[in-house]
Amino acid sequence: MTDLLERTENGIATLTLNRPERLNALSPDMTAGLKEALERLATDHAVGAIVIAGAGRGWCAGGDVKTMESRGADQTFEDRAEGLRRAHQLPLLMRTIPKIIIAMINGPVAGAGLGLALACDLRIAGKAARFGTAFARIGYSGDYGGSWSLTRLVGTAKARELYFLADIIDADKAGELGIVNRVVADDELAAETMALARRIADGPRVALGYMKRNLLAAETEPFSTVLELEAAHQARCAFTEDHKEAVAAFVEKRRPVFKGR
Repeated sequence: MTDLLERTENGIATLTLNRPERLNALSPDMTAGLKEALERLATDHAVGAIVIAGAGRGWCAGGDVKTMESRGADQTFEDRAEGLRRAHQLPLLMRTIPKIIIAMINGPVAGAGLGLALACDLRIAGKAARFGTAFARIGYSGDYGGSWSLTRLVGTAKARELYFLADIIDADKAGELGIVNRVVADDELAAETMALARRIADGPRVALGYMKRNLLAAETEPFSTVLELEAAHQARCAFTEDHKEAVAAFVEKRRPVFKGR
């Protein structure tokens, strides 16, 4: 059984983390599969949105604690650090590819799994979802960019609390804090997520990709840099067929039909 399932239908690619017996804890095959799939989908003109889902009753429980000791038995400090640097290429890739990535969160999310979820552009959670940093519970300090992402979403004081105490919060609290964009009933999660993915996939894909780059820069770059990026990206979008279609649709008082070019 493969640790990652992939399906593309009508412009929406769905990547399903597939270790349900371990609450989809990360494995080398899963992370390698995600990286390969995202690199490929990043330039696939047939794909307008990417959904990451979890099989079974969990989304991603983070690192597989049961295998941590055996995996690290023969590693030096340098080996371990280099391995984490390679692993961190995944959340960086998720933040920088031009496709919009949506997390469909159906259950527990913890540790590196939380970092993975936070690297997505949008997050929709079912009521059964639960969130925790988890690292303090196993004597770790954190990885997958979670400390960076969480601080920007909830503020420095709350991020520190969630990391130091490692409390588990429910979906409603995650929504209140801004960790997730929407909270829906569990039986509506798939439909709501796919409806959102449909809106993204049917949108002006070139412009959305540049929006993502602008917003990433806005988290770290000075105002002047973002202004320069916006100028270049807006000028590029002015030459797209989608922009011309949108203008024509506005004049003709109809909905635009975008083609992603």
